[in-house]
Amino acid sequence: MGGDTIAAIATAPGRGGVAVIRISGCDAFAVGEKIAGTLPKPGRFGFRQLAADDVLVLAFKSPRSYTGEDVVEIHSHGGAVVPRQILKLCLEQGARLARRGEFTERAFLNGKMDLSEAESVIELVDAKTDRAAEDARKRLNGEKSLVYRALYETALALSADLEHALDIDEGELPDGFMAAAGARMASLADALMREIRRAETGRMLRDGALVVLAGPPNAGKSSLMNALLGRHRAIVSDIPGTTRDSIEEYLDLDGIPVRLADTAGLRETADEIEREGVRRARDLIAAADYVIDLAGNVHTKCDLGRIEGKLNVSAVTGEGLDELRRDIASHLERSPDPGPTPSEREAALLTEARRALVWHEDPVLCANAARDAARTLGRLTGAEYSADILASIFSRFCVGK
Repeated sequence: MGGDTIAAIATAPGRGGVAVIRISGCDAFAVGEKIAGTLPKPGRFGFRQLAADDVLVLAFKSPRSYTGEDVVEIHSHGGAVVPRQILKLCLEQGARLARRGEFTERAFLNGKMDLSEAESVIELVDAKTDRAAEDARKRLNGEKSLVYRALYETALALSADLEHALDIDEGELPDGFMAAAGARMASLADALMREIRRAETGRMLRDGALVVLAGPPNAGKSSLMNALLGRHRAIVSDIPGTTRDSIEEYLDLDGIPVRLADTAGLRETADEIEREGVRRARDLIAAADYVIDLAGNVHTKCDLGRIEGKLNVSAVTGEGLDELRRDIASHLERSPDPGPTPSEREAALLTEARRALVWHEDPVLCANAARDAARTLGRLTGAEYSADILASIFSRFCVGK
């Protein structure tokens, strides 16, 4: 547990009906009593009058709290002034201002959650769609941690068995022992690859997928963007070269957050501004997760006539829009498994562990490979961690979380 007591405003800044000031640590109850008088019994709530506001006070006794420490929460009216005044009282009574993510970091250090679960807290806060939030909730509930612990224990067991066999007699390993060890290593590598493949879906759920409308001038890109968004966002004109810069808007597509980008028409032009727009369009196309190619696979004016072999869509009547949405979603959906996805940090560790699992005829090298993979996998949940790892993760949090 933390050796000192921390406090922070746990709710987002700005205008709001309610604010929460959180105090955690060995002196949390003492600080709370100096501010609000006698505290309610743990698990109960009580109303108190402070100089700053009439507040609701809750007390949580260690270890039955978010951080695993004694915790006091003061619920006041929101806004900029009142919460700041109450926080000032907390600091005057001996608490210090919490660092970014320090409440969740203490929850990890006190065994209330592992690193994968802790990381999912910020992903839940930042979720852009219901599906992204559900993915983060499943990780927070430990579904991903069960998978990671199983992978870690598998690598650990393989390493231990190889080392044990070598301790007995390296020169007289049982018949078939190395072949069986190789099969176990290959099975573990396959399991790691399945998780690595799922990471791309996770990236899009967290950061959004880039979907780019591309094609020549007057192909209907801006009209299609407006139709997909359900509102007029891009300027539509019969004059070629109207769109000279890229326009991005957010779209929820079957639970995947999408950055939908309208781009300048692709053509050779002497106009310097339009030429820069074309260059930017090509950059976006190169970076896209999916390109709606109006010069190739999509025809946007099927109300004026259909084209065989293309996805026929009408921005005027709406015909074909649902089919287009399904086509985009199916291409973005990299993993059919509905389970939670790895974070970027976890994907990097999974990749590192798989690279370590190199089969060797030499059982000593094979044991070393399994041990290296196990150590890397231990960092997924925090079975192995360092101060640098914690700083990297919790620095992404806001103060108060």
